[in-house]
Amino acid sequence: MSFIVNFTTRWADFDANIHMRHTAYNDYAAESRLRYFNQYGITIHDFTKEKVGPILFEENTKFLKEIHLGEDISVNLKITGLSSKGERWKIQHEVFNSQGKLSAVINVYGAWLDLAKRKLTVPPVKFQEIFTEAERTEDFKEILLKSEA
Repeated sequence: MSFIVNFTTRWADFDANIHMRHTAYNDYAAESRLRYFNQYGITIHDFTKEKVGPILFEENTKFLKEIHLGEDISVNLKITGLSSKGERWKIQHEVFNSQGKLSAVINVYGAWLDLAKRKLTVPPVKFQEIFTEAERTEDFKEILLKSEA
């Protein structure tokens, strides 16, 4: 299933060159992930209740086209990798400018963290299921953990 969020950019998102500052792209990608979780009924309160939260190991942004002051954007979410129990995941976000041109690609590699033990964990079933319906990239690969390799 395709997932895309439209955003109205803010003055604070832009730098002295009147284009979107580099960290704003990643902020919008993070916001789209939280909105994706929320679409499946997982809120920040569920993270606290279940004592599980998402963490990132890597975040890589490739900038392709400027986004200028006053432009609105859209950000999608696709899965590029997932482990068998959903404990680790790779997500790709594409950021499009107001003309629909691809402006940036953001790839993140993350996992679920047990907030009490501060260790990686297999998430509750509710959390595992959120990525099963997500659109996958053409180069999707299962993430094999050391115990599975």
